[in-house]
Amino acid sequence: MVKESLLNFFKKESSTGILLMLATVLAMVAANTPFKSFYNEFSQIPVVVSIGTFSIAKPLLLWINDGLMAVFFFMVGMEIKREVVEGELAKPSHIALPAFAAMGGMVIPSLIYILFNYHDPHAMKGWAIPSATDIAFALGILSLLGKRVPAALKLFLLTLAIIDDLGAIAVIALFYTSKISFTALLVAGLALFLLFFINKRGVVNNTLYFLVGTILWTALLKSGVHATLAGVITALFIPVRNNKASFHNLESSLYAPVNHIILPLFAFVNTGIDFGTTRLGDLFHPITLGIVLGLFLGKQIGIFLFGWLAVRFEWGALPQGVTWRHIYGAALLGGIGFTMSLFIGSLAFECTGEACLLQTDERIGILLGSLISGVAGYLYLRYFTPASR
Repeated sequence: MVKESLLNFFKKESSTGILLMLATVLAMVAANTPFKSFYNEFSQIPVVVSIGTFSIAKPLLLWINDGLMAVFFFMVGMEIKREVVEGELAKPSHIALPAFAAMGGMVIPSLIYILFNYHDPHAMKGWAIPSATDIAFALGILSLLGKRVPAALKLFLLTLAIIDDLGAIAVIALFYTSKISFTALLVAGLALFLLFFINKRGVVNNTLYFLVGTILWTALLKSGVHATLAGVITALFIPVRNNKASFHNLESSLYAPVNHIILPLFAFVNTGIDFGTTRLGDLFHPITLGIVLGLFLGKQIGIFLFGWLAVRFEWGALPQGVTWRHIYGAALLGGIGFTMSLFIGSLAFECTGEACLLQTDERIGILLGSLISGVAGYLYLRYFTPASR
């Protein structure tokens, strides 16, 4: 009976969001109790992988953020590839509205953050933090509403979040790189060419793509370009049309480990805020305010306004059965940044010296902004939109 209940829980779309919230609560508890030292030591456990004279030595925190999150980005890349080839992104008429809405949902939050932090060059590193949307949380909350929201609204939010992910990937690639090693970058280029070559040759062996992708990940890790991009790049080269069964099986096999292990583990090691060192004034820090208002106000304004403009100028159309009230509710849910915002924040503010304080401000802002957006979006769609038939 217990086993059956657990299996049913993990099959629900809301399970990922629930596990992420649980991991966050556990991290908060650990960081503010006598378990604090164990929590800190856990994330700093040294992990070394070496082959001959070649080695990668990083603390567990960075193996999770750079390594396991590459698997998450690999799954995101597969979702994008599937949608482009045979899903909603394959239909130009269905892309315009969520594409414009996603653009607004990235531009307006970033501008709000910049408005609060333009005077501080160090704080400006976090300008992209409120531009992200957490697809797992947003869709999880929609699933809690059941038939109250039309199926087309879920499709709209899913497409918006995928395009938002593409934007976030581009931002990470362009703006969040460290010092470049051209030797490692050359190896990454060769791995990229090999992926292109085997794709053009019609190779459908997923294991081969995975092995070349591992080389690409290692090279990017050493190059200074963020290694998680290797996950997306590798996924985009895996063929779909002549490899449908294998492609879909691989994508399905990633769902459980990514959503039920990797993402909760990422949340656990990145959200342990020590409130003993947090002051009331931190809530009004420009970084915190920029993120909270960027997520809550910027997302809803950007998504709704750019979506309205797309329909007003006939670049796109509302999905059947979806009203502007539904779109506004989805825009509120778009303010749940969480996973991707935390990830961008970890790149923007590495925890060294003064930056540790900035990282605390960043995480407070992400948690508050995401919480307010999630609650507001749920309540609005639950009580202020017409029930779907």
